[in-house]
Amino acid sequence: MSAWGNGNSNMSYTSFLLMGFPGLQQTRTLLVLPFLSLYLVIVSANALVIHTVAAQRSLHQPMYLLIALLLAVNICAATTVVPPMLFSFSTRFNRISLARCLVQMFCIYFLIVFDCNILLVMALDRYVAICNPLRYPEIVTGQLLACLVGVGAARSTGIVAPVVGLASRVHFCRSDVIHHFACEHMALMKLSCGDISLNKTVGLTVRIFNRVLDMLLLGASYARIIHAAFRISSGRARSKALNTCGSHLLVIFSVYSSTMSSSIVYRVARTASQDVHNLLSAFYLLLPCLINPISYGARTKEIRQHLFQRAQPQVPTEKAQSLPSHRELPA
Repeated sequence: MSAWGNGNSNMSYTSFLLMGFPGLQQTRTLLVLPFLSLYLVIVSANALVIHTVAAQRSLHQPMYLLIALLLAVNICAATTVVPPMLFSFSTRFNRISLARCLVQMFCIYFLIVFDCNILLVMALDRYVAICNPLRYPEIVTGQLLACLVGVGAARSTGIVAPVVGLASRVHFCRSDVIHHFACEHMALMKLSCGDISLNKTVGLTVRIFNRVLDMLLLGASYARIIHAAFRISSGRARSKALNTCGSHLLVIFSVYSSTMSSSIVYRVARTASQDVHNLLSAFYLLLPCLINPISYGARTKEIRQHLFQRAQPQVPTEKAQSLPSHRELPA
């Protein structure tokens, strides 16, 4: 910790103590096992689907590549949050510098926004595949896909950078204790000693604008997709299109509902304890990471088939290969 003078206060903290769940300090070590188990399940499930997509050439198509990218973002998001959380549970001296705190904040919010941008690209991919199937290979090329993902990454940076940049200019003199398991924006802003109205306004405006715009785009896309799907004459093709949309809509619902519920409770339930707010933060950060591989692995037929093939034991073929075929049997 270091201190230096400024116009509003006599000191400013440059390192902080992450408390995790403040009300559970006496039993915090008991939280290690459930969160560690959850983290291992998230990494294993996401990695399994990613490996399946990478190993099967038949799955090297835009939709499956976007699914693999989404699940890779899930692993990064869980890794950004859970290991530091586990460290805070197992030690009393979990200090983090302001620079590392801001980097963690940027990574968390960047991955959340990037996750939503990938969902937008997936909606566009399904829109072209269902509404204009004959031109799909011509329109959705690898170059277009890379360009859209790059635009999504740039958009995520442009949304998150102003929030983190404003946070880096704040003086923190009230305390050096963050009552959270990660460097969440408002948890850090509570430690400021100056006027943070601009930080709050920018943070809330960016979040609302991003969420509302994304939901409008997704709603318009899937309304057209579902309308086009019901116009397909083949019942089997219609069922496949709707099943694919169902998987995407389930993922979208898990991402946006968990984020919005946490934001609403954080601002409305002022009387709720800090542990409740922290639990909701963990909920909206980790729930999509757990649901996404289950949704795509279980509901996407092509991925499910390859997963089951890997799980089934291989039947020995040496004996069968050693026998002559019926054409080679003597008359």
